[in-house]
Amino acid sequence: MSIIHYIGFDIHKKVISFCEKMVDGTIVDQGVIRATRASLTEWAEKRTAEWIGAMEATLFTGWIYDYLLPYALELKVAHPEMLKAITAAKKKNDAADAEKIADLLRCNLLPECYMAQEEYRNLRRILRYRNFLVREAVKMKNKTAGLLMEVGAEYNKARLHGAKYFRELLDHLDYVPESVLNLLQMTGSNMESFAKMEKSLISALRLNPQLKNRVELLMSIQGVGEVTALTWVLEIGEVERFSRINQAASYCGLCSAQKESAGKNYRGPISKKRNKQLQTVLIEAAKPAPRWNPRLAELYERECAKGNRNRATLAVARKPVAYMMAVDKKKIPFESREKLPKAA
Repeated sequence: MSIIHYIGFDIHKKVISFCEKMVDGTIVDQGVIRATRASLTEWAEKRTAEWIGAMEATLFTGWIYDYLLPYALELKVAHPEMLKAITAAKKKNDAADAEKIADLLRCNLLPECYMAQEEYRNLRRILRYRNFLVREAVKMKNKTAGLLMEVGAEYNKARLHGAKYFRELLDHLDYVPESVLNLLQMTGSNMESFAKMEKSLISALRLNPQLKNRVELLMSIQGVGEVTALTWVLEIGEVERFSRINQAASYCGLCSAQKESAGKNYRGPISKKRNKQLQTVLIEAAKPAPRWNPRLAELYERECAKGNRNRATLAVARKPVAYMMAVDKKKIPFESREKLPKAA
């Protein structure tokens, strides 16, 4: 019977602390290695026994996880917030952190988090970069309007960010200082560049064979567009890991935090323990969704009648989560079985 060792890793940008233990807690080896592929190869090849490893989820975890996975029997990633709650102690250093992770792993108490496949994480990185470009483009648009307001220029707000109108506007701003005109030209060229890059990134994701079928099925839901479908697929990963709609809604950050003690139940604002990429996209998509989906429109009106538009938007955002889970699991186009209320 082969002996399995349990290794905990405390990962940083330049170094990785590790602690290797046997099942009874005996320390076999511990130390520090450089966070480079050459050092990891040298370290992994020196292991004399089969091993299972665990590490905390950080910015640097992804590539280290992918690189060490072929060497390990199993490799797990720990949820950072839950890990802190379990391992809170007076003494804290890298060696102690690595030892605690090894102990949690060998005792089967590690608060494991989901680690998507490498291909999905690579595609997710592209989508998140696209979202970054969109945010930067919005900042540039706001800056453009701000520069025009600073010098008292008149402009059509609805047409300001159209390329043709913007060029014509610059030609007629004779009274504006030359420095401001130069800045406006720079922001205009930057916005055009952002738009081109954003379109190319979305096109690359749209044509990807791993995503194409899932995205097309999700877009059969009225009110779910291409960006919403892509975000769902890449951020959720394997939809089968959610057994209930409530779990998916909680992961998307569409439910409030709950505190219950001594028979008293308190509901706070929507929880910050969520996937913020999904939360942002679903809430933004929920605002225009009632225009395209009569069932969501009816839900929005019913919730608005209770007096809170923000809660109504959240209610609309939660509904597509249920729809997308059903479509993603059954792998068939969406077909609603809900009946709209009859008109009075």
